[in-house]
Amino acid sequence: QVQLVESGGGLVQAGGSLRLSCAASGNIFSFNGMNMNWYRQAPGKQREFVATISSGGITNYVDSVKGRFTISRDNAKNTVYLQMNSLKPEDTAVYYCNTLVGWSHYWGQGTQVTVSS
Repeated sequence: QVQLVESGGGLVQAGGSLRLSCAASGNIFSFNGMNMNWYRQAPGKQREFVATISSGGITNYVDSVKGRFTISRDNAKNTVYLQMNSLKPEDTAVYYCNTLVGWSHYWGQGTQVTVSS
C-alpha cells in the first residue's frame, strides 16, 4: 500500500499563489523511481489531469495551467509539490495527488483550492 497525503490548499484571491504538497509513505520501494501526478476535480465536472513529473524530472502540464503552475519533487522527503501562480477562479477544485505502482493507482484524499474573483 502507498499512502498519499496532500496539503496546502485554501482560499485565495484571483492572481494569488498557493503551493500544494503531497507526501508519500507506505510500501515505497523507491520514491525517486515513481512518476507523480496532480489531478483536480471541480464541482459538477470530471476529474482532470493537471501535471506530471517523471522519475527523471520530466514535466508535462494541461494547457490551461502552462506557464502558471510548476510541478517539482523532493526525493529525499518523498514529496511532490505543485506551485500555483496567477490563480484564476476556474482553478477552483479539489486537487488530488496520484501515482501508479505496479498495476495499482493510488490517490490522496484531496485538498480544496478555492479562488475568489
